[in-house]
Amino acid sequence: MTPFYDARGNIYAVVAPDAVRRSGINVPEQARDAAHTREAWALSAIETFCGWAPGTQPPGSKDHRCDGLLVGPFQSSPPFDLLIVNTDGTLAERSGNGLTIFSQALSEQGLLPKEEPCVLQVHHDKSDAVSPVETSVKPAEVDGVHGFWLDLGKPSFGPQAVGAEAVESVMLNEREVSHVQPLSALDPAWCRSQFVRIGNPHCVTLVTGVEALPSNQQMRGPGLSEGLTRIAYAMPSGAGQPCAAGVNLQWALLESEGRVVARVFERGEGPTASSGTSASAVACAAWRVGWVKAGEVKVVMPGGTAPILLEEQGGELSRVRLFGTARLMG
Repeated sequence: MTPFYDARGNIYAVVAPDAVRRSGINVPEQARDAAHTREAWALSAIETFCGWAPGTQPPGSKDHRCDGLLVGPFQSSPPFDLLIVNTDGTLAERSGNGLTIFSQALSEQGLLPKEEPCVLQVHHDKSDAVSPVETSVKPAEVDGVHGFWLDLGKPSFGPQAVGAEAVESVMLNEREVSHVQPLSALDPAWCRSQFVRIGNPHCVTLVTGVEALPSNQQMRGPGLSEGLTRIAYAMPSGAGQPCAAGVNLQWALLESEGRVVARVFERGEGPTASSGTSASAVACAAWRVGWVKAGEVKVVMPGGTAPILLEEQGGELSRVRLFGTARLMG
């Protein structure tokens, strides 16, 4: 039986490469090779391990049982290679909730070191980013809750960081941000965005009223779903504008000091209850425009609240860390 894990409402299946091969799907033995041949096997794996059994799909539910598939580990000892497969068959460079789930699965298998940091290496086939993307994970306890701190490294900002083209500069709080015309065409309130790369690309749209935060139901609705897909997804599923490789979309609203409310539309997946890297990008964008200071930032999403630690050095963010927990679903 395929194990499914939940991290703040983000659900992934976790399958070892051998189990994928036993299902009749030919996945190469090396993660690097598997990433570069994903067009030959990824969609079949999604349908096999993430699809609904006939007659079991609840009315109004998503097309798949989960938000994606984690294939790994490819080794029996650290560092561990893995692939993050979106439900459209593409690969993600990084997923905070996905890596939290993978860490929990490794821990239950007795593979994750209990005291020392462990490196997870996500392989992908994106041409605009280095592969693999490494993340250091360490078991921890926050407010009596056992989980993991993920070291996401140093973020970068601006259109050049995510390969965005044909965007204009505008000002917010005396800081330069971007005007993404395809977004503001959908809603005039979506006129100020901050691009962030934190292993994967993000476009955080900063809003000033709760009415400008789209609900997941609205993002799945006619018109808005198609428009957001054109922006977030690379061709041929989307238009790849303004980012040819696609970009994860977020909307952020400052609720109170150190607390930001967010919504997420993921590249390759669509609306999600939460996303760890999206929450981290939101915290970084909020810092960039002066909404929050370095230190702990809480990002509130429909699926739960993500604690983020921002470390600042010399007026720049030097490191971002994400705390997450995951549970095996019954």
